[in-house]
Amino acid sequence: MERKIITTSDGSTTIQIVDWNEQYHSIHGAIQEAYHVFIKMGLSLYKDRDVSILEIGFGTGLNALITCIEAQKINLNVKYTGIEAYPVSLLEIKQLNYIEQLKAQTYEDLFLKMHASDWEKPIKLSPTFELIKEQKDFMHIKNEGAYDLIYFDAFGARVQPELWTEDIFKIMYAALNKNGVLVTYAAKGSVRRAMLAVGFTVERLEGPPGKREMLRATKK
Repeated sequence: MERKIITTSDGSTTIQIVDWNEQYHSIHGAIQEAYHVFIKMGLSLYKDRDVSILEIGFGTGLNALITCIEAQKINLNVKYTGIEAYPVSLLEIKQLNYIEQLKAQTYEDLFLKMHASDWEKPIKLSPTFELIKEQKDFMHIKNEGAYDLIYFDAFGARVQPELWTEDIFKIMYAALNKNGVLVTYAAKGSVRRAMLAVGFTVERLEGPPGKREMLRATKK
């Protein structure tokens, strides 16, 4: 499928899959969406501790990059697992402008190393941030009670409805520790009902720019 780099409303870039008319991040602002959904509504719940994060849809690595940056500000030691079935090429990564837009030049080498590192092997990217990338289908996640926080950043239900079902959220529920949290940009009623059906407590929260609401689910 045809892919191209586009610029979103906040000036940050993302990858568009032309045949699907679907983007890796919101056209209303890739960086703004990432900060609102995954940092403000997720990572900010934790501080001064160790936290284990699972990302569903590693993609461009934007969420991992900003997590690494922000975790240092709130004194977090992070173990980060990024799941991706179809990795983004290094050529595409080098065309993205996240380092420039974030004014994070000191993280440029780290960002490239994040993508150039081997899959299935943990790598210490900083004294407080360990990453492992796993190339697999989301249905093949087996870990139970392993994560404090899940960033659920799969492609939307319009193009991949199979990623937003009770079967998937059962796996997410099992993967979380007690009181673990899942955050996602999605707000569809069918997604919320699937979360509730597997045992999550679900909140509707203010959405990122361009979206009225998003969802946060907690394993009680």
